[in-house]
Parts: sequence; structure tokens; C-alpha cells
Amino acid sequence: MNGEAVGLGLPFPPLKERFERLEETLQLAKQVWSGNYAPFQGKHYQLEEPLISPQPLSKPHPPILIGGAGEQKTLRMVAQYADACNLFPMGNDVIAQKLNVLKEHCAALGRDYNEIERTLLLPLTGSRQLDIPAMIQNCQEWAALGIQHVILSDIPELHTLRHLETVARDLIPAVRDL
Repeated sequence: MNGEAVGLGLPFPPLKERFERLEETLQLAKQVWSGNYAPFQGKHYQLEEPLISPQPLSKPHPPILIGGAGEQKTLRMVAQYADACNLFPMGNDVIAQKLNVLKEHCAALGRDYNEIERTLLLPLTGSRQLDIPAMIQNCQEWAALGIQHVILSDIPELHTLRHLETVARDLIPAVRDL
């Protein structure tokens, strides 16, 4: 990611600062989306009149999805600010642990865990042939853990639509009601 930032001429501060900036951005976004244009004074951002016009159509604000599985910062920010979290295939025991940590953060903040949509990003990179039975089994296992949606990414040969057609025909109907 640093190479991409350098190539685009964008700053790429240390991880700690990137998390601080993310949290301030979430605070600021929720503030202005609520119609509160009071000055914002954060460590990294200072705005005299944070104004968004026009306001978003989604109420109370556009859904916020935070991806990542860091137990101390990322999942706490999910519990505090997000409408959805996005995890990755990392073993079912690890996914269960991450969701338990999210529940703990929600409890500590007084937030209902069930208000947060739980998603999983499944990259298909390198798949010449989709293993639909294995994908169905994975989706069933993830649903049992509490994952509500699986997001497919990096779909190979997308220009041919072959894999998309297979997913639409064979995978989605099999997992739709999990």
C-alpha cells in the first residue's frame, strides 16, 4: 500500500497515525451527517465549520462499513461507529474469536451487537474453476458463526462473466437463506 501512496504522491503516515485519522474521520462524518456544523477540533483535523451539502439521503447517515480484524482498535471502532464489519477468511476459530471480541466491545460501549452487519470478504484470486460445493460449505459454516453476508472479490475472468454466471446459478440460490 505504501508503494501506491508514494506513486500517487500521497502521505502514508505510520499505522498509529492512520488509525487516529480514521477515528477522527468517523467522528467528523457522524457529526456533519447529523446536521451538526459546530467546529471540530481533533488532533489531525481542525474545521471551523464542517459542512456537508447536500446532506446524504440515507438516514441517519450512509452505512459505515469498517474492514479489518484488529482486536484493540479496529473492532472497537466497529462497535463504536460502524453499521457493518468486514472480516476475511482466516480460519473459523479465528473468525469466532474476532466476533466474540466485537461482542465484548459492543457490551463495553452499550451497543447492541445485532445492530452490526457482519460480512466476510472472499477473494477468488487465482481460481480458474470455482469449487461451488466447498464455497457452499464455507458459507454454511460462516453463517453458523454469525457472518451474514459474503462479499466476493477479485473474480477471475470477469470480462467473460463465466464465474459470475456460475455464482448466480449455483452458489447464491444454495446460500440465500442461511
